[in-house]
Amino acid sequence: MKYCRFLLNGSAHYGLVESVVGNNEDEIMRLLLQAPQASDGDVEGLPSRRMDRIPLAQASLLPPVQPSKIVCVGRNYREHAAELGHEVPQEPLLFFKPPSSLLPPGGTILRPKVSVRTDYEGELGVVIARRCHRLADSDAVRPYILGYTCVNDFTARDLQNKEPQWVRGKGFDTFCPVGPIVTDGIDPWAGVQVETRVNGDVRQSGNTRDFIFPLDVVIRYISQIMTLEPGDLIATGTPQGVGPVVAGDIIEVSIKGIGSLRNPVADQP
Repeated sequence: MKYCRFLLNGSAHYGLVESVVGNNEDEIMRLLLQAPQASDGDVEGLPSRRMDRIPLAQASLLPPVQPSKIVCVGRNYREHAAELGHEVPQEPLLFFKPPSSLLPPGGTILRPKVSVRTDYEGELGVVIARRCHRLADSDAVRPYILGYTCVNDFTARDLQNKEPQWVRGKGFDTFCPVGPIVTDGIDPWAGVQVETRVNGDVRQSGNTRDFIFPLDVVIRYISQIMTLEPGDLIATGTPQGVGPVVAGDIIEVSIKGIGSLRNPVADQP
């Protein structure tokens, strides 16, 4: 299963995405008549209708998620904690990004005037399938996962470092690019590679096998604190190699099986 969210005739729609055999190109094949978060995990069982096929690369994509909250895991790779000079956390380190920070593939990330250093952070995103509350250690987490996507946890690093709460450093509008699709066709437990490029040069390359806290631990932990609702997004942490970007740079977060999330950077007007 792969789906996206896109504009068609001025309105937002969800669409099922399929790979075209022999063409090596994904296309939007069918319009979903209900939002995926209403599927209780079975997107392909939702009612849909045929549409004129649109190559994914030519579609006007929107963020493929509409979460009630975006829960982020900090320092979930040892090397990333080390490069920031921080201790490895003993339990998952959580923070929020507001839904107003969401940005679609191709959208422009705006560097706020109050910050002198802004960093990229490429991550695997997890989309919640069904209400999730106080999972026990014996409860399987996979039934609660709708799929996976790419996330750029863009950060005003200087503001994050000067304030005990990360609300400002992480929460500006445009600071959470997500996309291009959501898919259930990858297995983070088996290991997927998360790469970030800036202007075509690889800056980050990490594997989800190296998570300090694997997804089952993360989801159970969060569910003990708050109820995860269908469509909520979890950003699972960034590998080592974070660094600054400036206006004119182009950031690309890539995960095999999901695709590439590409966003230009500009200064806030």
